Amino acid sequence: MKKIILLFTLICVVSFARDIKLSENNATDPVYLLPLKKYPKWICEAEQKSGKKVFFSSVKSMMNVYYHQPYFIKEKVLDSNISNLYVQDYLNGRKVDAKKASYLFGSHVVGPHGDDLIPFENETNAKLFMLKNGGTKILPFKRLSKGLIRYLDM
Repeated sequence: MKKIILLFTLICVVSFARDIKLSENNATDPVYLLPLKKYPKWICEAEQKSGKKVFFSSVKSMMNVYYHQPYFIKEKVLDSNISNLYVQDYLNGRKVDAKKASYLFGSHVVGPHGDDLIPFENETNAKLFMLKNGGTKILPFKRLSKGLIRYLDM
């Protein structure tokens, strides 16, 4: 019986763990200067070609940097171009390749800095969330654009 309880506890701890781990407790978002630990469901990660990781408070913040990399390299937010982007599924917290994720636009749920795109591991999770929390569109990564991010930032 003890083994079953221990196994159940271990499964629960592992299933609720977030995969994107902050490297610093006092880390702040480089775009909006928000404390990252205050918004654990929204944290995104950009891995640079140098291997260094940069964390963001939301998809909107990360995409602002992704679309304007030369500016952020000049401002020393990045030390090299971005090689990989990661988001967390808003429902289960799993780390997902941002280019394979689905994004919900127009939900009643807002991000740490206002309107934002809510990331999901797949379209099914986005549709489930959309039923309860509203939303206008589910977008793949290739449909995200500078213009959309600018619109969300207004």
